Amino acid sequence: MIPDKVQQVLEAHGLSALEFEPGSTPTAEMAARRLGVATARIAKSLLFKSKEGSYHLVVCPGDKRLSSGVLKRIIGSKVSMTDADETERVTGFRPGGVCPFGLEGVEVLLDQALGPLGTVYPAAGTDATGVPTTLAQLARITGGRIVDFDTME
Repeated sequence: MIPDKVQQVLEAHGLSALEFEPGSTPTAEMAARRLGVATARIAKSLLFKSKEGSYHLVVCPGDKRLSSGVLKRIIGSKVSMTDADETERVTGFRPGGVCPFGLEGVEVLLDQALGPLGTVYPAAGTDATGVPTTLAQLARITGGRIVDFDTME
């Protein structure tokens, strides 16, 4: 079931989530197979914590690997990926279902590489959902900053 705070955001912006059997889309690869799209079109959400204690949610193509050097340059600090418990405590979502909607106290960083993909699918708060949307809609709804994670160090 989609969390209320996510459902409210989706409804307010005219979006609706696709829902599947529980546990069917916890990884980008599994979500892509379930949706019948390329893995890149799964907008995976990864939570990082800076050494100063601030949180940053990176939303990027599902087949992308992020460089720690580029993350450090963009965020302005060394960062580490949060574990499952910290991710849930900060976002309210378990890994595999982390979504960029309805977050508080977390900077949302949106990879510009999502733009050319057209429709992309972030999770809607569970490991069995996907929300058809675009980079422009994600930026508008989340207030996220569009960044270039492909810039060389």
